[in-house]
Amino acid sequence: MSIHRMIALHPAVGEDFNAALATVARHAMFCAEMCASCADACLAEPMDMTQCVRSCLDCSDVCTATAQLAVRRTGRNVEAMLALLDTCARVCELCAAECARHDQGHCQLCAEMCRECMADCRAAMPTVN
Repeated sequence: MSIHRMIALHPAVGEDFNAALATVARHAMFCAEMCASCADACLAEPMDMTQCVRSCLDCSDVCTATAQLAVRRTGRNVEAMLALLDTCARVCELCAAECARHDQGHCQLCAEMCRECMADCRAAMPTVN
């Protein structure tokens, strides 16, 4: 199933399909789930991973909100979308930095996904109008 296709089929999209924003929606959804999974895995680790759990859960929530706004095409809220893309990029960057501090495979994978989502958000910002 493709979120790109779903957005393209929206009656309000027409010729105004924004592939970069659709990619943000897709990757933010993935990132939200990866962060939630990493937070859960951190809870099972024998050492104190409190800060990593917090970073991952914050990132998951911001990514979820970003994905939800990114798929909406009825009407416009450019200022909110730009603010959320910027916030998502920043929160993903913070989460990636926190996860990268740990050797656990789940943290390394989460950091990679966060960096990808961060780059997507920054790439989409100039396309939102």
